[in-house]
Amino acid sequence: MNRLLPTRPIDHRLRTSSAPAMKSTPIATSLLLILSLPLMIFLHACASRANEPAPSASTAIAAAPGIPADAHVVTPGEVKQLLEITGTLAANQEVAISSELTKKVVSVPVREGNIVAKGTLLFQLDDADLQAQLERLRQQEKLAALNEGRMKDLIAHDAASQQDYDQAATNLAVLKAEIRALQTTIDKTRIRAPFSGRIGIIRTYPGALVSPSAPLTTIVDDAQLKVEFSVPEKYATLVTPGKAQTFTVEGDSTEYKATVTSKESFVDQSTRTLMVRALAPNPKNKLVVGQSARLAIALRTSGDALQIPSQSLMPSSQGYSVFLLKSGKAALTPVVVGQRDANNVQITSGIHIGDTVIVSNQLRLSPNADVRIVNIK
Repeated sequence: MNRLLPTRPIDHRLRTSSAPAMKSTPIATSLLLILSLPLMIFLHACASRANEPAPSASTAIAAAPGIPADAHVVTPGEVKQLLEITGTLAANQEVAISSELTKKVVSVPVREGNIVAKGTLLFQLDDADLQAQLERLRQQEKLAALNEGRMKDLIAHDAASQQDYDQAATNLAVLKAEIRALQTTIDKTRIRAPFSGRIGIIRTYPGALVSPSAPLTTIVDDAQLKVEFSVPEKYATLVTPGKAQTFTVEGDSTEYKATVTSKESFVDQSTRTLMVRALAPNPKNKLVVGQSARLAIALRTSGDALQIPSQSLMPSSQGYSVFLLKSGKAALTPVVVGQRDANNVQITSGIHIGDTVIVSNQLRLSPNADVRIVNIK
């Protein structure tokens, strides 16, 4: 009664149902990869952009419109009217040392370049003959003094006349005068420094015969120096005694100070200039007598002058102009210039306090051109 059901159809169904499932797995994987590829590309691009550096300020500025330029805001400041002239350094005191006698040099106790005090012995001349004359006169003085004393006693006892006493007294006085004159001559054989200063080149040595016309050496007082210069007559009243001035010398950028001490009493008719003398200290002896001095004479000072950088000026046949920044655009404005220095120029007309002056890239500018300020001072 029991009948076995055939198994083949059942096995066939099982095989047919499992085969499609095994074949669909690689297809689904491929579809998944294809669909996810755009997403992966998008995520990779986002990550790459995140790693890129942020745009720099210069890139941002370059992207801004307008011609790039630097600017300067006009503010009031101090301006000195300067007159540049050349003067000469002179010694405070200077003299050529020479002998008053024709004598032979015995000794030279100083050296070239030494700084000596006033009264220092510089040259000793031969005075042997003068000393012999002095001794003779002193002996005569003693005899004359004895005669004068005797005559005085005799006249007191009415044993001599007044005339005899007067003769004896006169002889004594004459001898004393001759001794003083001879001592003065002997002193001239000892040549001494007339003031404190520096000894120059010595031109004679022991054994040489010197005469009054031959210079022996020079002595210079260079502890402080005179600065002598001439100013045009129109500025004669502006340079006054007591006024401080500055100057420089060749090969030295140091600014030295000098104080005006005196002025000449008249204007030179040939040059129409006035001679002025100032005094400058020279503690380290860096300054040398005879050097040329370049002075910047301060004539007038203004405390509220308007100055701009010199490179902002635009020269033309009609004068000078500058570019002002107005509402982001360049405005060409004529100006009148005044005093100058190494970096700035004074403007006496054409600009006002608070104006913004363009100081670079002017050749690319034109009136009403858009301007982008990079730096401003």
